[in-house]
Amino acid sequence: MDDYPLLNLFWTMLWLFLWVMWFFLLFKVVTDIFRDHSLSGWAKAGWLVFVLVLPYVGVLVYLIARGKSMGERDVKQVQEHEEALRQYIQKAAGAGSSSAEELGKLSALRDKGDITQEEFQRAKTKLLN
Repeated sequence: MDDYPLLNLFWTMLWLFLWVMWFFLLFKVVTDIFRDHSLSGWAKAGWLVFVLVLPYVGVLVYLIARGKSMGERDVKQVQEHEEALRQYIQKAAGAGSSSAEELGKLSALRDKGDITQEEFQRAKTKLLN
């Protein structure tokens, strides 16, 4: 530990952090290039070549030119996922609640005397299967 001072350790960790953040940003930009449906195939190829051949300049120019729309696409994707999740939950909960409602109606009919216990059991078995 004597031959590697604490300040050098700090600088090494800082450079490692910046290196990891750089790759995260590069992957985020490449992902956004392919996710953008408003770009043509040639435009996507051009941005991709620009970002890969001149990575620092390419990513910086991409963020300056398309950073705002990049954020809007992220928000739109999150909203679409939330809507799909909400629809799935409503669909799954709706199926269970309709069976429960039907059982409640059958129970009310049985309690009023409109159907017999045997009819209630048959309808209940049919409903639960």
